[in-house]
Amino acid sequence: MKNENNHASDIPRKDWVEKLLPNHIQPYIRLSRIDRPTGAWLLLFPCWWSVALAIKDWNNITELLNLFILFLFGAIIMRAAGCCLNDIFDHKLDANVARTSNRPIAAKLITVKQASIFMISLCGLGLIILLQFNKLTIYFGLASIILVIIYPLTKRFTYWPQLILGFTFNWGALLGWIATAGELQAPAVVLYAAGIFWTLGYDTIYALQDINDDVKVGIKSLALKFQNNIHLFLCFVFTITIILMLMAGYMVNLHWLFYLGISITTIHAIWQVYTININDPLDCLKKFKSNHVFSWLFLLSIIFGKISI
Repeated sequence: MKNENNHASDIPRKDWVEKLLPNHIQPYIRLSRIDRPTGAWLLLFPCWWSVALAIKDWNNITELLNLFILFLFGAIIMRAAGCCLNDIFDHKLDANVARTSNRPIAAKLITVKQASIFMISLCGLGLIILLQFNKLTIYFGLASIILVIIYPLTKRFTYWPQLILGFTFNWGALLGWIATAGELQAPAVVLYAAGIFWTLGYDTIYALQDINDDVKVGIKSLALKFQNNIHLFLCFVFTITIILMLMAGYMVNLHWLFYLGISITTIHAIWQVYTININDPLDCLKKFKSNHVFSWLFLLSIIFGKISI
């Protein structure tokens, strides 16, 4: 697969960060990716899906909103902490990749020590959020730290870093269920598996942006492994995603409106796979970002399937 487009930094210019914030604050916002919220959405939605599937009493709006809000802030904070860790590990590689060369550590706008202190502060805030949940949720949340640490290193020695990201980013599917139901049950595991396959899809799309630079600096990804069969691979992983989502909904006896919603969600997945221009980094980024729409469609499918029972 050829990719001859030059693509600029993934950091937007002349946005609200540059216009509104002091210069010494800006690198920390860029480091945490708060200005680019797609990743936070992708971390958050498996939590929300799971809560929506697990909750029994939809008349108890207070409990639902409390869980949704806790996971919202938790996802924003921990995604920011994860980005810090990723950039600490990858700053030398980032300096040699066009899209990431202007990231704060790679561009020497902040030091590794400063980034580490910021990351630890974020983890402290994340722990405060985690402690609001029941004990089993806290234990499972702490267990995810292992995956968070391992993921940034995997791209150096395996073509499957997206798989480890899937295990990491969809951990919330387990947390959401445990926080709501008080125990881990089979539908949560099926939903977790659905999220993993979904991540294999969207993060492979994301990795297509850097495929030429990755070869030069020795970074591995599924985009490289399946570069000659990208559409077939994406079709496979999104198909498995939808099947597992259907299974999760079926296991909790959702109303037929859930299946109508899944049909619309499937159409969005088909649109991603069959319209993506794998030689255009901007289109790859567009398709990647569109997965927050995919996420909303599935969440709404669950909600309508629940409230219509």
